Amino acid sequence: MKHDFIEVLGQTLHFVESIPEHKTHTQRTIVFLHGFPEYWQTWQHQLEYFCAQYRVIAPDLLGYNQSAKPADLKQYQVPALINLLSHFIRKISPNEKIVLVAHDWGGAIAWPLAAFHGELIDKLIILNAAHPSTFTRELIHNPLQRQKSNYIKQLIAADGERVVARDNFAFLTSMLVNASGKPVLDDELQALYHQAWNAPGALTGMLNYYRAMPQQASDDASELAALKIPQIRIQIPTLVLWGEQDKAFVIELLDGIEDYVPLVTVQRFKSASHWLHHEYPQEVNEAIEGFMTSEQT
Repeated sequence: MKHDFIEVLGQTLHFVESIPEHKTHTQRTIVFLHGFPEYWQTWQHQLEYFCAQYRVIAPDLLGYNQSAKPADLKQYQVPALINLLSHFIRKISPNEKIVLVAHDWGGAIAWPLAAFHGELIDKLIILNAAHPSTFTRELIHNPLQRQKSNYIKQLIAADGERVVARDNFAFLTSMLVNASGKPVLDDELQALYHQAWNAPGALTGMLNYYRAMPQQASDDASELAALKIPQIRIQIPTLVLWGEQDKAFVIELLDGIEDYVPLVTVQRFKSASHWLHHEYPQEVNEAIEGFMTSEQT
């Protein structure tokens, strides 16, 4: 993997890239977007698998690891992140559409990115990232989703950085476990994650995604009534890979998703958690590759 930096709309983004030795004119580019509390290395299994045949790129999202960490909270609002990443894609692949693979917060950006900048994306692949429309619907109507989202209140608190950093990042480490409570990272990877979390300003950058969220979990009837379901419609072929043992999302988020994404295919992983690409890397890789090479349009 080659590490590089690129200037996009005044922000410096770090990314890793690999290009096959035998490059062809038909070679496709896959861009991987990570979520919270990870960084580009979450895609290690996928990067190693696909780099032999495809150009693969995995950036650190704004605020994470080696990417820029602006102080302005507006830079972490979804419209600004969509704008930033659309320009990033145009810079790294100016002449061809990409395949976009995204998880968690990366997916929260990828959904509207595909809706509003579909001309940049050939196919979209989402791993356990709630579609904005069905997520808002479930926040309004599903008490369990509001309960599952309660952890966000700790992240957006004034002392959020202290909460996630204390006891050697125990809060973040406790998130990265499977359905049985077993860590999904080995000791070596855990050390690398700690290094990324220790980057100056990284914790604030990471938490700013939640602080800038328009939808917050609340049981207040008036606040729920004020929520509006966004109409995020995507007209490109989309694959959703979903671990059903997700502690952050209810399974009902998949209900009616075809109303917003008519060209969607959903593949469920009954035993997988939110971190299915760590738990079932081979199955995830095969699903991605099968969808990329399918004739669905």
